[in-house]
Amino acid sequence: MTILIAYDGSDDARAAVGYAARLVRPEPAVVMTVWEPLLMQVAWAPLAAATPLAGDPGPGEKFEEERQAERLARQGADLAAAGGLAEVTTRTERGAGPVWATIVDVADQLDASLLVTGSRGLGRARSVILGSVSTSVLRHAGRPVLVVPPPKEQD
Repeated sequence: MTILIAYDGSDDARAAVGYAARLVRPEPAVVMTVWEPLLMQVAWAPLAAATPLAGDPGPGEKFEEERQAERLARQGADLAAAGGLAEVTTRTERGAGPVWATIVDVADQLDASLLVTGSRGLGRARSVILGSVSTSVLRHAGRPVLVVPPPKEQD
């Protein structure tokens, strides 16, 4: 079985990786970052596009967003390995719809034994409009989901 950890680089995502590494028994883990081209990101809020946007990259080239997702997934995998998870690999997926749906689809493909996510990610303003990714994952995953809340602030 495999643990799938959704990772977007946010503080909550970092907390989720650390918690999973401390709590779950060692089994293969995949740290995944979902990305979408900037053109797709602004489609939900066209007024947000205040500057001209670049088109598709040329043959053999990658979107900058894909390269950033690869870096984030590697960062999350490094955190997971440092925390004690074994056999950690990375995965990036281009979202073609809601981020939660991509996460659930990959969990199904992997037949993940556990899906781990932070409770809030980098898209906080977007979640107010579209709903929380973690809430939607929890509702649709059909498998165990560990939603890790933000770490408590120390006094």
